[in-house]
Amino acid sequence: MLQPKRRERTSPAMHALPFWLVTLRLLWGPAMVLLALDHRRGLWLVIPIAAALISDIYDGRIARNYGVATAGLRRYDSAADTIFYICVAISAWILEREALITVAKLLIAIAILEAFRYTFDWVKFRHEASYHMWSAKLWDLYLAASASALLGWSIAGALLRMVLIIGIISDLEGIAISVVLPRWTHDVPTIFHAVRLRNFLTREQPVLISK
Repeated sequence: MLQPKRRERTSPAMHALPFWLVTLRLLWGPAMVLLALDHRRGLWLVIPIAAALISDIYDGRIARNYGVATAGLRRYDSAADTIFYICVAISAWILEREALITVAKLLIAIAILEAFRYTFDWVKFRHEASYHMWSAKLWDLYLAASASALLGWSIAGALLRMVLIIGIISDLEGIAISVVLPRWTHDVPTIFHAVRLRNFLTREQPVLISK
């Protein structure tokens, strides 16, 4: 994959910034669970969700800008996202259990798809997926909005159902990409990019993927 040129004379702190943004997101998740156990609501939980979303948007941009968007960092980023939103789900179960029960079928569908994706990717590639798909980015935006509405002001309904449906579609696309790719790679925006990438990988030619 084509990586942006690394800028010269940049501070080591800027090179490390994406790592610390991901790490902070990883720490905010358990902190939210503790706040939920203490029955904190409103801005106590909305602010960490907003901060996590902002860090998720900018860690990748900063990493690409300074040439440190390595496969390891991208995998760490994906793992941090997963752990953070598992903690969000736990917090929602503590504070808004009835709202989650009303969408139990959709939640079970996502749980099954996520487990299948992880297992399939590990069996095929010996790595978890780190595609950072456009559909996953859309899901992140709606997930942050829905989680903020639910944990901040107990708003569920259609917004919660919609975000879960988007998540199911994103998971299905991720599975399709894993089926198409002959070997593990990261940053594959869509299934269409995956098909193009497969043609290059099978021919063992250099690959250009537009971000």
